[in-house]
Amino acid sequence: RDPFWLCLILLFAVLLGFYSASPSTLSPALSTLFSSLSERDCHLDTCRIPEVPRYQRSHLWAVSVRVDVLVMTPWFAPIIWDGTFDSAILDAQFRNITVGLTVFAIKKYVVFLKLFLETAEKHFMVGHKVNYYVFTDQPANVPQIPLQEGRQVVVLEVRNYKRWQDISMHRMEMISNFSQQRFLREVHYLVCLDVDMKFSDHVGVEILAPLFGTLHPGFYRGDRQSFTYERRPLSQAYIPRDEGDFYYAGGFFGGSVPEVYRLTMACHQVMMADQANGIEAVWHDESHLNRYLLYHKPSKVLSPEYLWDEHMLQRPPLLRKLRYVAVPKNHAEIRNR
Repeated sequence: RDPFWLCLILLFAVLLGFYSASPSTLSPALSTLFSSLSERDCHLDTCRIPEVPRYQRSHLWAVSVRVDVLVMTPWFAPIIWDGTFDSAILDAQFRNITVGLTVFAIKKYVVFLKLFLETAEKHFMVGHKVNYYVFTDQPANVPQIPLQEGRQVVVLEVRNYKRWQDISMHRMEMISNFSQQRFLREVHYLVCLDVDMKFSDHVGVEILAPLFGTLHPGFYRGDRQSFTYERRPLSQAYIPRDEGDFYYAGGFFGGSVPEVYRLTMACHQVMMADQANGIEAVWHDESHLNRYLLYHKPSKVLSPEYLWDEHMLQRPPLLRKLRYVAVPKNHAEIRNR
């Protein structure tokens, strides 16, 4: 019986050594297998293990779960607030990506472009490559501003429309068309923003995900009964009163280029269906965006830090930072000319 037990002990020792060994201590064949598995292509922000700074455990506790705000959706997507991420780790993970930012400066909205781009250069994706895709009917009026290395303004000439509502709704069509024509080849992620805003604090790679939306600053504390969803069943944007997670802002959304293409194409198609039926959603493209994100859950949600209006809303203590804020304007004058 002694040889039997000795064999079992030796077998256990061999197995223990196999499973605890690193690829460098294994045979060449096994080492190759481990290397191929670790280097297999997978999604940029889910599988790849980046080379990041090595911190002591005490440093990691600096990123803690906030108890004063909701930090996770019911489908386990993170909600991004100040204090819930470490920029150094994320910058290392996303160090080789290019971000496309789409913005529409049509008709009188071109006046907001200079401040938008100047503040973006100070706060948006600093240290990363950025293509600013400016959709405009006035290419000659796009301002020239100094840009950081690896960043460029790309002017895309498009037509204007008589009503501001039509301009707003056709954004989805334009983004989907250019995603297919060029964005898929030029950038990894798209961030789709309103132009009548300015950056006032850090907006970095912490926002990036396959698909993300932003909590509307007017409804982030409300329940679904207070959300201004489209409630008419005839519209393709219709959401029943017993459904809904959050109310998302139309002025800040994005994700990987394929996901943004799917979102914008889907929204454009249902808006065309509404138009054929003689109906226009209550909040235009924002209504269709909310329906899409209800049934295609975003993998990350941005807090109202990323979209705020200081002139319309009182800032609560839980908003430690205001990162992207509205510029004062006369809506009637800007929209109707």
